[in-house]
Amino acid sequence: MTAVATTSTDNKDAANRASRNKRVRAGKAIMRKLGELVLVILLVTFATAVLVDLVPGNAAVAILGDSQPPEAYAALEEELGLNDGLFVRYGEWLGNALQGDLGESIIPPGGSVVDRISSALPVSIQLAIMGLVIALGVSIPLALWSSWRPGGRVDRIITTMTFGLVSLPSFVAGMLLILFFVKVWPLFPRAEWVRLTESVPDNLRHAFLPALVVAVGEIPVFLRVLRGDLVETLQQDFVTAARARGMSPKRVLVSEAFRPSSLSLVTVAGVSLGRLIGSTVIAESLFGLPGMGSLIVSSALTKDLALLQGAVVTVAVIYVVVNAFVDLSYSRLDPRLRRAGA
Repeated sequence: MTAVATTSTDNKDAANRASRNKRVRAGKAIMRKLGELVLVILLVTFATAVLVDLVPGNAAVAILGDSQPPEAYAALEEELGLNDGLFVRYGEWLGNALQGDLGESIIPPGGSVVDRISSALPVSIQLAIMGLVIALGVSIPLALWSSWRPGGRVDRIITTMTFGLVSLPSFVAGMLLILFFVKVWPLFPRAEWVRLTESVPDNLRHAFLPALVVAVGEIPVFLRVLRGDLVETLQQDFVTAARARGMSPKRVLVSEAFRPSSLSLVTVAGVSLGRLIGSTVIAESLFGLPGMGSLIVSSALTKDLALLQGAVVTVAVIYVVVNAFVDLSYSRLDPRLRRAGA
């Protein structure tokens, strides 16, 4: 009895040590990822400052017009700090940014950069998330259906549709959607925006077509990535064993094959979400929406450097943070990675 009790205690101690070691490794991994995240954000913000510095044109001319004497331009450049060196301006900007101050917009209607971004960012985030959800909602069922019998009639039809969508530019898809669902069948509005805080049904009705434009470019990418991984996974021994046990095709696909095949899809979707927040400019321009894409384009055209830098940095930081979360989610999706790190 004593030997059995001792063995049981030893097993519990070993399990506790393993659990502690696992938590320590997880904590170290998170801290390492946070350190990398801070370094990348610093590099991104500095690179943005360099790119903004290379934007052609003169902010003083954009503000005062091109008919003022040279002394007026020089005085305004001095006031705005445009004569300072790049490193000096970046250091001042970074210090203010760490305190939540991204500067002031210098082009009418002016205002705080943080306020301008706070107004535009929810529009782009909603379009990006809705576009991503639509793309996943279309591509996942089609990929499951297509991968069950690779090379079959259904697979060939879906593959042909995928190539068609790949070759369709987003602005063409947007114009076609406007033609059919705004002009011919006026089911959706075009040049209006209702915020979620005002009316959820009206907001979704205004956002659906722009989000669909965003999704058109992502559907073929998601579909091809997931289909390829599913076809490979379905050849694995554990799937063959599941079929031999009499498991239904639907359960084999959804329960056995889909989860280990979704790693690449999660990676691509995470990258796409961060990218889409800044690349919704086509949908925003076609539908006249006040999002980040429109803000970046307008600030670049008007040489509003503070607003341009703040908007680009915001999108870049979101992109980096989203991808960091994607990296941390891998082990949750595939148990093989947890075992490999054990």
